[in-house]
Amino acid sequence: MAFDGFLSAFAAVIPALFLAAGVYIYAALVRQISVSIVEPSASPVRGFGWPEAVLATVLVLIFVNGIAASASRNVGSIQTHDLLANAVFSIGLLLFIAAFLRLRRLDLNLLGGFSKIGFGRAAATGGILLLAAYPLVLLAEVVTEKLAHGTLEKQGIIELFIASSSLEQRILIILLAVTVAPLAEEFFFRFFLYGVLKRYFGRGIGVVASAMLFAAVHAHLPSFAPLFVLGICFTIAYEWSGSLLVPMTMHALFNALALIALAFPEVIPQ
Repeated sequence: MAFDGFLSAFAAVIPALFLAAGVYIYAALVRQISVSIVEPSASPVRGFGWPEAVLATVLVLIFVNGIAASASRNVGSIQTHDLLANAVFSIGLLLFIAAFLRLRRLDLNLLGGFSKIGFGRAAATGGILLLAAYPLVLLAEVVTEKLAHGTLEKQGIIELFIASSSLEQRILIILLAVTVAPLAEEFFFRFFLYGVLKRYFGRGIGVVASAMLFAAVHAHLPSFAPLFVLGICFTIAYEWSGSLLVPMTMHALFNALALIALAFPEVIPQ
């Protein structure tokens, strides 16, 4: 009996240990970022300027307009064609911004750190940092549920995935969630918007503002706090690693794990 009591007590402490570990890891990353000294380079990378600030403002206005439009829609009304249209729009917008930056003679590879670390290292780093971020995100979700007294509606894409009776539709949702969404959203929020905000307002404001917009653009109030925390973790991972591949990996893994959990509700607690 005493041993059973010990196991119960240990099981109750495990979430707190994971949370403490997550806080410690991200606090350590922030500390490393704050004390890091950038060595002067013989050929410094050209950064964002006022044309990028203007384009970033336009991008924010587009997102705000999308948020306002989504607020007037029924969450359960999202259909597969809406996801496809959103994916096409996101890819088109990404290509436009990338072309604009290339015309401005900005080196996207150096700015985004795509060749700074290999894909394997980026995947491993992203996986570890996502594991550390999970307790922080779950804490934000638990607090949100407590404040709402457990009466929270699910995101439209989650409702669509759960209600889907077609394997093809579920595969399409998974592909969009683990490819298009991480690629486009990390480019918009971490690479471009955070880069511009950091350039003109500093790291702190850049991290908070880009994370808030990242959370708001999903147009789902119950998910705002968890996504805000997740956005902060993504930005810290990007700033610390210097490579956009790390938050892209984290984003793809997060979406994949969430959909896997939804696909097997009888095995994985929801």
